[in-house]
Amino acid sequence: MPAVDVDRLQPGVFICLAELGWLNHPFLLNQFRIVSDKQIHALREMGIRQVEWDPARSSAEPLPQPSTDEGELDFGGMALAGMLDEKRQRIARVQAQRDRLARREREFEQEAASASEVFKEIAARPQEAHHKAQAMVSRLVDGLLGAESVAIHLVNMKGKDHGLAFHALNVMVLSLLLGQRLKLSAEELKSLGQGALFHDAGKAEIPPRILRAASRTPPEEEFYRAHVGYGIKAVAGMKNLLTPARNIIACHHEQWDGAGFPNRLAGEKIPRLARIVAIANRYDNLCNPFDLKQARTPAEALGQMFRQEGGRYDPELLQQFVKTLGVFPPGSFVQLDNGALGLVVESNAGDLLHPLVMLYDPDVPRNEAILVDLRDTDLKVESAVSPARLPVDAVEYLAPRGRIDYYIEGSK
Repeated sequence: MPAVDVDRLQPGVFICLAELGWLNHPFLLNQFRIVSDKQIHALREMGIRQVEWDPARSSAEPLPQPSTDEGELDFGGMALAGMLDEKRQRIARVQAQRDRLARREREFEQEAASASEVFKEIAARPQEAHHKAQAMVSRLVDGLLGAESVAIHLVNMKGKDHGLAFHALNVMVLSLLLGQRLKLSAEELKSLGQGALFHDAGKAEIPPRILRAASRTPPEEEFYRAHVGYGIKAVAGMKNLLTPARNIIACHHEQWDGAGFPNRLAGEKIPRLARIVAIANRYDNLCNPFDLKQARTPAEALGQMFRQEGGRYDPELLQQFVKTLGVFPPGSFVQLDNGALGLVVESNAGDLLHPLVMLYDPDVPRNEAILVDLRDTDLKVESAVSPARLPVDAVEYLAPRGRIDYYIEGSK
């Protein structure tokens, strides 16, 4: 990139400070488009004479070469100090958020272990399993109802393989997030959570070879579909499991267009809570299949469901699900309009096009990766990108452990 004198900078010129190192300047990014004279004053105060600039990403040209007649210059001495203070505050906020994410990850892992224990007890101690499930759902529901904002976050790792229980927990959390957006009552949310948790309980009776098969013969498909009936049988000993929760187990594979199973119900004949779980179930299966080589990114999964499979789902619920996760769901790799690569960490419910993004910058240590709320910048997401198309270093930097899961951020 060509160099330009700092005295020729003006708002609109896109500059690069990568050679300085992120910790050695007060700006949020190493590369950015100048938006104010305050930024130019800060560069002068740092003693920088020239910077690199990118004509292709600039919306304005540098100013003409100044005359040799030097007048008195106002360097804005406080500008640099103020910007450095703002940067220190940003770093503190990022560290606090990182600590919060780590704490929530540990909590999610604990819930996944609890779900695994519940599934182990279904056959021998169904009442005890139901009691533990009620407690788990209550914890999550109470967190949802008491939160100022509810977010889905990238956890990157499931720790150890919790099998069907881990999928069940993902589906339960996603279902509850959608249920909260729909303003379901507390009792409805509890039925929704319990039904979502047990929706695949019958798969314990299906051989793994059939469950994991990319394609099935007609007899194998019939055997697979029997997991719905096995699921109803599995929870038969849970005397207090409410009918709406049982209906989720019975109907989560029914489709809006009538092409589902086991009863080919269509439209509003399908219980509403089951329609919610059907959407969450499909989304998680696309993002987290048995063969992770077939995994879709969150944005790809939503796109497939909305554009290619829309007839399967209640259209209103599917639209609300998209709004719940955001146009660029957490876990989506994105490219910003300045060329930067990042990972969406959190959606902003009031502004779906401007999420919270973790930026890839090899000049910044990975454990100090920059988190940017796009609402606070002039940056925009240009597109979602597949990690398969990204440099390996960028993928490992943003998602070093490579596993997407979800948990709830409460108000505590």
